[in-house]
Amino acid sequence: MRIGRIAHPEGMAFVVIETNDNGEDIAKEIAGTPFTPPEFTGRDWKLEDVRLLAPMLPGKVVALGRNYADHVAEVFAKSSDELPPTLFIKPSTAVIGPGQPIRIPDFATNVEFEGELAVVISRPSKNIKAENWKDHVLGYTICNDVSSRDLQFADGQWARAKGIDTFCPLGPWIETDLDSLDLDNTKINAYLTHDGQREQKQDSNTDQMIVKMGGILERISAAFTLLPGDIVTTGSPAGTAAMVPGDNIEIEIPGVGNLSNPVVRA
Repeated sequence: MRIGRIAHPEGMAFVVIETNDNGEDIAKEIAGTPFTPPEFTGRDWKLEDVRLLAPMLPGKVVALGRNYADHVAEVFAKSSDELPPTLFIKPSTAVIGPGQPIRIPDFATNVEFEGELAVVISRPSKNIKAENWKDHVLGYTICNDVSSRDLQFADGQWARAKGIDTFCPLGPWIETDLDSLDLDNTKINAYLTHDGQREQKQDSNTDQMIVKMGGILERISAAFTLLPGDIVTTGSPAGTAAMVPGDNIEIEIPGVGNLSNPVVRA
């Protein structure tokens, strides 16, 4: 099931997105929140007639950095043995939805995308056991962990470099079928359009993750209590590249969707 959040002519709503017999995606409004079995209100819209928002407004986004060895070598010029995975938090104010612009301020001079698989937490969770991770997850979504490399290395910690307003695109929706992905073999692709030319930059696979999904949630929940709607990202593979105003970046994970955002000057 695909759960999304939309802006429609009368306001905002959580919806279940289904494809009808004509191949059209229909957004069917649900009452309440996505954390209980959906109760449909009877209202629906063609997806093309509404605007997709970030599928969740998380209290926090907790991310695992340096979780792909090739990305560690690419960005830090060191091995993953020297720089093991690390945790950081992106603020909720960084979150935007599909199609919304990533706004680069003047003080961020080397901004890159990072396409990542993410999960949405379903219930209050502390000390998750790796083997039970699915009991705590509502579904999968996509995160673009936008990062200002100049600030990341100048500051020595990552809060400003990765937490600037608009630096956390999420979407396009939440895929709740946790068995729909083979986490040992799920593609992560990213395409950057620059000067009208679309080029694939990231071409990787979750089989390259150093810490796997259960271990990620176990590690994070040992430190932080995770609440319903919180987002956990699982790290970026290699292939990240600079973005500049006028570009467009698409992150694609088959089985989850495509997250596309333009890049502008703040």
